[in-house]
Amino acid sequence: MSDWDTKLLNDEKVLFETEKHWAAPLWDSWIAILMILGSLVVAWLGTDQTSGVMGFVNRVLDLIRIGLFLGGLGWIAFNIVNWRTARYAVTNMRVLCHEGLLRARESDTLLSTLSDVRIKIPAVGKMLGFGDMTILTSSGEAGTDTFTTVRKVDQFKRTIFEQKAAQGDKQIKSIADAAKSGAATSASAAASPNASATDTLAALAKLRDAGAITPEEFEAKKADLLARI
Repeated sequence: MSDWDTKLLNDEKVLFETEKHWAAPLWDSWIAILMILGSLVVAWLGTDQTSGVMGFVNRVLDLIRIGLFLGGLGWIAFNIVNWRTARYAVTNMRVLCHEGLLRARESDTLLSTLSDVRIKIPAVGKMLGFGDMTILTSSGEAGTDTFTTVRKVDQFKRTIFEQKAAQGDKQIKSIADAAKSGAATSASAAASPNASATDTLAALAKLRDAGAITPEEFEAKKADLLARI
């Protein structure tokens, strides 16, 4: 059973799946790594004095060092969880996203509302096989969604465009079928008076042959019917 099965709509099927690249925790944590390095620098700047002005400065530096170190570790832990839980998919109807564990972020975007898909692949991403993707919709900024450090980002984008084009082809076919159906209905409606007039003429001919009406009356009725067609 796929992770997406419980989220799919009727007649919806998954066509492409991907996830974050293994390099995501490192690539997304560069600021956190700088914070940890900064905590080491702050620790190096401190002295052993515990009294006076320098003692106060050392206590402040200790608080900054602890804040930077714990903040950096927490950020890295968040990125690792995000990497392990991130899943992305393209169906015949939507683009699906799931990220996170305790505070999960889920999004789904209808292909019919997509206006553009943009990808950004850094030099390292080109070598390792990852990139960032931004989805734009007709809703403007409110409908923008960004996925970072995603594997197979080129194929991800191509699948979205292929399904978007397939939906457009279906709409064109539907419009063409509706136009053909309307033309057939109009032709049928146009033909029905002719069929009715032919039946009437046949009935009048039988009456004329049976002597119920005269040939003159038949010709008069015939001329009247033909004039109405």
